[in-house]
Amino acid sequence: MAAAALRSRCRSGGALLVTLLGPRRGYNHVFRASELEVERSRSPKARPEPRELPFGRVFTDHMLTVEWSQAAGWGPPRIRPFQDLRLHPASSALHYAVELFEGMKAFRGADDKIRLFRPELNMERMERSAARVCLPAFDRGELLECIRALVRLEQEWVPRSDCASLYIRPTFIGTEPSLGVAPPGRALLFVILCPVGPYFPGGHFSPVGLLADPSQVRAWPGGAGHCKLGGNYGPTIALQRAAQARGCQQVLWLHGPERLLTEVGTMNLFVFWHREEDGELELVTPPLDGLILPGVTRQSLLELAREWGEFGVREGPLPMEAVLGALARGRLREMFGSGTACVVCPVGGILYGDKWHPVPTMEHGPELAQRFLRVLSDIQYGRVPSEWAQPL
Repeated sequence: MAAAALRSRCRSGGALLVTLLGPRRGYNHVFRASELEVERSRSPKARPEPRELPFGRVFTDHMLTVEWSQAAGWGPPRIRPFQDLRLHPASSALHYAVELFEGMKAFRGADDKIRLFRPELNMERMERSAARVCLPAFDRGELLECIRALVRLEQEWVPRSDCASLYIRPTFIGTEPSLGVAPPGRALLFVILCPVGPYFPGGHFSPVGLLADPSQVRAWPGGAGHCKLGGNYGPTIALQRAAQARGCQQVLWLHGPERLLTEVGTMNLFVFWHREEDGELELVTPPLDGLILPGVTRQSLLELAREWGEFGVREGPLPMEAVLGALARGRLREMFGSGTACVVCPVGGILYGDKWHPVPTMEHGPELAQRFLRVLSDIQYGRVPSEWAQPL
């Protein structure tokens, strides 16, 4: 009677009810890799050659799924044949963008061992993104072990090539079957895999042109630009299409009255220049101030550069006026983006204010961008031992 009365009075205070009545029976706060259920596909697909792989269009035979509900908590993790999802038309991911994703890779080395590159950083970022959209907490270590099990099952899909890899896409969506902006009472975490070939066609290290349009922004203070949410990406497609129509390959995202450089398309941004005050070489990237996605590759490049100790390294604002001034005075040597897909991507010029501003990245090698690409690739493919490359 007392419990029933308290339940009646606290219908909007679920957390208080749980505290007073004790843990819910049968509620699973975590899912465990040791409880993983596996259903193998009966119709495995043919695997294409590494150099014939378009990005994100070929998928492996299996996927990982884990369901969550407010009533029961986490269900058991399941590896099952790759298949379409069945969602209620009112699912919160479809209406209110209650969803997130991650991007990571598995690499096969010349020793035939498969390695993941710093996967714990992806799990940490995924956890932060989940909290931002009120998706339920999960155990990062257990999810990573489930991902390892999925990759082991699909190990023949990891290309035997030093210019290809297996892209891993963890995704987390709200599946609450009701209309209303609120934390979801149901959710689905799933992971799909796709083998991918070289980012640059033909293996050539090709520079990209950027369209900088200060009238549009990717993120803003107090927003969610630091999280890997689908809602951050859909609104960028229109300007990306406009950039391509004007002969550019990517968008250079600006922000504020100083027109601060923030990101390049979906990549973090780096500038390598001679400092104005003393002429010393310096690597600069925008700071993690809430506008910038904390990229795993970004962090790795910063750590490598600081370890080398050969030039200054700074995380700080990059106003467009300062960048154009450095270009005009010949102080800017290289500009490049960084990300999981490409590692590093050189920039060849910026279209800003209807004027094309050439960037001499390729004229300088690009020595630093190519060095970063070579060093990280050696680590990822196991040619150089590193704790960043974790064997399955």
